[in-house]
Amino acid sequence: MRAASGDLSRLHTQLSKAEKAEDKAAIIELSRRIVALAPNEAGTWETLLQTQFEAQDFDDAVKSLDAWQKAVKQPPAAIEDFRGDIFAQRKDYPNAERHWLAFLAKKPSAADAVNTYDKLADLCADQARWTDNVAYRTKAISAGDTAARRVFRACTLLRLHEWDAAYADMAKANKMDSTDAQVKQWLPQFERLERFLPEIKALDVRIATSPNDAGLLLDRARLFTLAERPLLALDDCEHAMKLEPASMRARIQTGEALLDVKRDEDAAKLQVSPALARTAGTRHVSEKALQELGDEDASIRQSPGKSEPLAARAKTLRELRQLALALADARAALAIDDKSAAAHFEAAQDLDALDQSKEALIHAVKATELNPNDGAAWYFRGVLEAKRADFPAAIESQTRSLKLGETLDALRARENCERRIGQIDKADADLKRIRELDPTKE
Repeated sequence: MRAASGDLSRLHTQLSKAEKAEDKAAIIELSRRIVALAPNEAGTWETLLQTQFEAQDFDDAVKSLDAWQKAVKQPPAAIEDFRGDIFAQRKDYPNAERHWLAFLAKKPSAADAVNTYDKLADLCADQARWTDNVAYRTKAISAGDTAARRVFRACTLLRLHEWDAAYADMAKANKMDSTDAQVKQWLPQFERLERFLPEIKALDVRIATSPNDAGLLLDRARLFTLAERPLLALDDCEHAMKLEPASMRARIQTGEALLDVKRDEDAAKLQVSPALARTAGTRHVSEKALQELGDEDASIRQSPGKSEPLAARAKTLRELRQLALALADARAALAIDDKSAAAHFEAAQDLDALDQSKEALIHAVKATELNPNDGAAWYFRGVLEAKRADFPAAIESQTRSLKLGETLDALRARENCERRIGQIDKADADLKRIRELDPTKE
């Protein structure tokens, strides 16, 4: 017994030195030796497990828990807590919750209980179980009220659209400790959202009456986006997409929200590119573009056999720099009516932007043949012809464009082509005209 006691004393001394040196491997090995000699040393078991957690050695942590449970007649409550932690790491949420609740049932200290309620709330957040999250946050606050816990509950109440309760929690948190890091981070965000709340609450009432109105959901999502609350926007956008999966407005707003929360891969699944055009200053998709998409969605639903609304939506999507979606709409329009000049023109622009200039030119030529009075189509055809070094054809196309309406872009394009094939006099004449129209360019 004296030898064992001496061994324990020596091992504890070595363990203390290992802890000061933050030598995890030594801490784990020494803790194992100690509990082998003294299996009732709960503190050392906890040190062993905590260190294994920090080293992310969860498989060995499970073995340690099993060994601890077998080594004692009455397994301590901490074993349940640790098992919950391991299941949480494995994202096995039901078992994590079961073990943490078993730990709480054994009446741990207030500090341990509040920590476990925090973990349970985080577990619910990972699963988007917002009502359960609030319930656990409330229990955590009852066990240990802090400004940070009030902020956490306030944020969850926002997800539930319980605006008044959320703002009451934030006000309480600010009163408790205005210097708290969570308060300083979140209070300005709550203040920004507050400016939009009257409109949001008005939409809440309308949505409660018409819960399947995708347009109302997207209107509210837009307000959340403007308020810099992309997660709230995403909730409404995803609901709207389920109601109207063909809605391009819903798709673009959903993609915008996903990009705002750094979920680019999920946005890509919707074919929404990070190149999404946003208004300078606000960093949001323009109201005009969303209105156009909504109107075009409605026209497509009402007239599924017409190509015009699809071609119009393709144009809006191209202007938003969503080329894959734009091209799909242009092709869908052509499948309905292959004589649609507008659809050919949109397909040409999309294909060119996607580095498919040969196919783009085919559509551009078709667009000018179907509508020879479209100056923009002639201009773009000329640009594509110049890219393929067919400068005489490009000059002719730009000339046709200029006859329909003089533009600096067409003049500059024609001047450049003229110089490429040695028509210097004509190029100089175009340059002179360019300077007359735009004296700032010398």
